[in-house]
Amino acid sequence: MQFPFIYFECFKFEYFQFEYFQKSIQHLLISLLLSMASITATSAAELVEPSARLSLHDALNLALKANPDIAVAMREQESVSGVKTQATLRPNPSVSTFMKDTRNATRETTLQINQEFELGNKRDARMAAAETLYNKAEVELENKKSEIHANVIAAFYGVLAAQERVSLAKTSLELANFALDAASKRVKAGKSSPVEETKSRIAESAAKVELNQAKTQLSASRKLLSGLWGSSTPVFEYADGDITAIPEVSALHELSAGLDNAPAVKLGKIEISMREAFTKVERSKSTPNITVSAGVVNNQELGLNQALLGLSIPIPIFDRNQGRLEEAISRTYKAEDELVALKNRMDVHLAGQYERLNAARGAAETLRAEMLPGAESAFYAANKGFSAGKFDFLDVLDAQRTLVQAKSQYIQALLEAHQAVAEIERILGDVVTHHRKP
Repeated sequence: MQFPFIYFECFKFEYFQFEYFQKSIQHLLISLLLSMASITATSAAELVEPSARLSLHDALNLALKANPDIAVAMREQESVSGVKTQATLRPNPSVSTFMKDTRNATRETTLQINQEFELGNKRDARMAAAETLYNKAEVELENKKSEIHANVIAAFYGVLAAQERVSLAKTSLELANFALDAASKRVKAGKSSPVEETKSRIAESAAKVELNQAKTQLSASRKLLSGLWGSSTPVFEYADGDITAIPEVSALHELSAGLDNAPAVKLGKIEISMREAFTKVERSKSTPNITVSAGVVNNQELGLNQALLGLSIPIPIFDRNQGRLEEAISRTYKAEDELVALKNRMDVHLAGQYERLNAARGAAETLRAEMLPGAESAFYAANKGFSAGKFDFLDVLDAQRTLVQAKSQYIQALLEAHQAVAEIERILGDVVTHHRKP
């Protein structure tokens, strides 16, 4: 009668131990959750989009930390870690049992354990292939970051150009209002025909339309930029940067020499290594595995247990995995050919973007140094002469149109230059970012 009591006391003691352990685990989980919440809050604070001015440095940080495509590439890298783990595992053993004769007197019962052993360095080849697959995921992540980096630069300077166009459109509207006021005064004084006032009103309306179009383009450019860090509604009010500062890049032959280190070329090289590793995996499969069996046979008729040993070896007469090996070798050659074609395309694209940059830089310099000063001087002279009655209003409109076109061409040339630099960075990676001021 003492045993149930002792058992109850032990159970009671173990229950209180378990309750204490459970409470400890709960406290530990709460502490971990609070720590994670603190880390998450800190990360969220670091990723807050500025509400006023946004610099290129801010935009790059936001995009590289919160871009959805980069998150997808990181998830892929995490999933390949599981592939690496799986590649290290060996085949599981199996247990089998079977019975011969159901009568008790003559029954034979067999219990058997089977273990497959891999031959032909299958496991090493599998692990090497998984390692190259992981390296490929790393390079893909680097490639995606380089692509997002270039997209941010192009979008940021697109916003800067759109801001300049809005400013230009506002100036054009102010000039149109000034011309309209001057024309109205001349008509009232009887010095001009009412037709000139009508033309002034038409020019003012055209300037309003251009301003609305520029604002719409600015809104679209801001959304395109903020979308790179996953925000459909931009928070920043103004992109802070100097669109006139075109980065200097190295000579074309120096840039071409860096193609071997470009993210896309690295990815192509990793693809070749991965295909070679898969070829080794398929070649290792041509060596069959062996299965070793060990067990015991209980013989009721003889009244004894008998040891059982076995060895199973497949005979590779028909299937030697020759088809998959041929496929793997062909895909390796294909990856090598694709890398050659990729280098050729990148070399041509790099040369094209380099020429585009030089042409845009030259056009911007010509517009800044020659056309803009001349157009501004002609406009102010025509406007002053019109107010004094020396020029016709058509001369003022023509001078104003020339000035606006020159400034618009200047902005477009600057944008072309920055987009060309962004494309060069997309091809080669972040190679000219040190020339940019954050």
